[in-house]
Amino acid sequence: MSLTLPAGVALPVTASALVLTQQPGNGDNGGQGEDFGKSSPVGFLVLILFLIAVAFLVRSMTKHLKRVPASFDEPAAEEKPEVEAAEKDEPEAAEKPAKDSSATKAD
Repeated sequence: MSLTLPAGVALPVTASALVLTQQPGNGDNGGQGEDFGKSSPVGFLVLILFLIAVAFLVRSMTKHLKRVPASFDEPAAEEKPEVEAAEKDEPEAAEKPAKDSSATKAD
């Protein structure tokens, strides 16, 4: 597969590539003029807005973290009665062996 351009497209593409790859002239200094490194009032305003947004996010996060319990483990005292009640309700079902249905299906 060959990557050749048609004649009508090759000249504009080549010319634009040459223009874009030129080094800056004497007047540009590569973007490091007298205003290089100085911030604008708009940049300062954006910085202040970001700081305000971060303050609100921290405030919201602390509110949510205060609602989180210290531990997610359930107390052992509450767990025992539920387990004992379940065992008392169906002691016969736990003692009876389960019938193997695979033996009846094979016959």
